[in-house]
Amino acid sequence: MQYKNLGFFALMDLDDDGRLKNVFWADPRSRAAYQDFGDVVTFDTTYLTNRYGMPFAPFVGVNHHGQSILFGAGLISSEDTETFTWLFQTWLECMDGIAPPTIITNQDRAMKNAISIVFPKSRHRFCLWHILKKVPEKLGSHRAYKSGLKTQLMKCVYDSQTIEEFEKSWEELIGAYNLEENVWLQSLYAERTHWVPVFLKEYFWAGMSTTQRSESMNAFFDGYVHAKTNLKEFVDQFDNALRKKMENEISSDFQSFSVTIPCISRSPMEKRFQQLYTNAKFREVQEQVMGLVDMDPSLLRRDGVKKTYLVEDEVLVDEFTKHVNFHVDFNEEDCDVKCSCGLFQMRGILCRHILAIFKCNGIKTVQDRYILNRWRKDIKRRYTLISSTYDTGSQQEDSNRYSSLLNICYRMITRAAGSKEHTEDAMAKLYSMIELYGDTQEPPSIPKC
Repeated sequence: MQYKNLGFFALMDLDDDGRLKNVFWADPRSRAAYQDFGDVVTFDTTYLTNRYGMPFAPFVGVNHHGQSILFGAGLISSEDTETFTWLFQTWLECMDGIAPPTIITNQDRAMKNAISIVFPKSRHRFCLWHILKKVPEKLGSHRAYKSGLKTQLMKCVYDSQTIEEFEKSWEELIGAYNLEENVWLQSLYAERTHWVPVFLKEYFWAGMSTTQRSESMNAFFDGYVHAKTNLKEFVDQFDNALRKKMENEISSDFQSFSVTIPCISRSPMEKRFQQLYTNAKFREVQEQVMGLVDMDPSLLRRDGVKKTYLVEDEVLVDEFTKHVNFHVDFNEEDCDVKCSCGLFQMRGILCRHILAIFKCNGIKTVQDRYILNRWRKDIKRRYTLISSTYDTGSQQEDSNRYSSLLNICYRMITRAAGSKEHTEDAMAKLYSMIELYGDTQEPPSIPKC
């Protein structure tokens, strides 16, 4: 792979006898994609192992379509702090020393220790999916598990919109079921600041059809990579999985450019999102636009230019509908707005409660701060120009040109980085070339299926 493409990164860790302990690799497309979608990275080793018992450890993010996208992967010999530290340091080197702002893992002590060493400034969160999967095992033997305990626990986790609400609900849960001595719940509570913040089950599961896949890994390689294979078979299946993922992304890109989803309202905001967002993300916007019909905000209080609204909503949970009240803070001066449902902070999509506040305040133009670049279809992303081993069919001309220049640059970097004088000279010339050529290129041609 390195022979075929100089941008391919791989590193092997051997023991004292020269036997393979750990290996990490990332193709150039994955390395470049991290620059666009590396704001949240998930890491998991629970999916599969090969017949040698080496856990598979992929770094995964979410692209502009909400699809899972790979940032590199490893095969490791053990799951201790030392091994994870080696893997994280290697991945960080691969990504030019740029640590992820946020990393989500399962509740593993060795991972947590390694992350604090390698990514001390990253926000580390535990995957709620993994945490709640343990509930039947840890609490299922309690006599009240099916007669109220489970329901109240889920209500505490999903329905708490503020820290104060959570603390009160948790205290009531522990007291009502005499769980003061439960070690597992004690450990969860002690690390509650590491939980992925999720409010309301309806919002979590409705929006996690893609992100949940990133958290559990089960669907990323599902159907393509199978456990208990040998290493050669594993690599072949891995290649097939990435090829399929890339084909799906190319197809979604084509659909977003060639197929326009009709607006369901006359709102200029919806029209704006239609123009900018990929079809998958625009559909999520439309879900909120449709819910706008039932919103009737009431003003709770006003302090100068700041308003607080109460918005009543109906939320579907396990086929049941329940009434929930949300609070929306709105600043008339700069149109800054925040809803207690946390949808925008969690999924990057404006909720219907915020849209209702915009409507009742006569706001017809969406502020740039609420249009996220990571969901846009009109941005020319560098990684899409990088050819990979998984490309099928004829490559675009701009992709070929990009790859040729990239290979030359890698050769230049390898030689120039050997001395400070050469590095400074190369940087000066590169900046001059950037200024000379400018940023006037047309967007790349849309790939044909």
